[in-house]
Amino acid sequence: MKFLTVTLLLVIALMQYPLWFGKASWKKVWEADQDVIAARENNLTLQHRNSMLEAEVNDLKQGSEAIEERARSDLGMIKQDEILFQIVTGAP
Repeated sequence: MKFLTVTLLLVIALMQYPLWFGKASWKKVWEADQDVIAARENNLTLQHRNSMLEAEVNDLKQGSEAIEERARSDLGMIKQDEILFQIVTGAP
């Protein structure tokens, strides 16, 4: 009877080994699930950035105000017959 009990416990232990230490162990499944969650969060961030860039591209394609604003802020351009006042604040 003891031999049968020991044999059954050994069989149960051998059946549990893949669950805890195998290729599809619970820890590896949990890590893969965490990777999927992180990838989804990253995808949401990238989708938001892409939609903002797409809106900016559409604005630049359709409206001249966005182009004018970009030229003024990024390139420092002004219109003809326009006077630019630049106030510089700083410690002496």
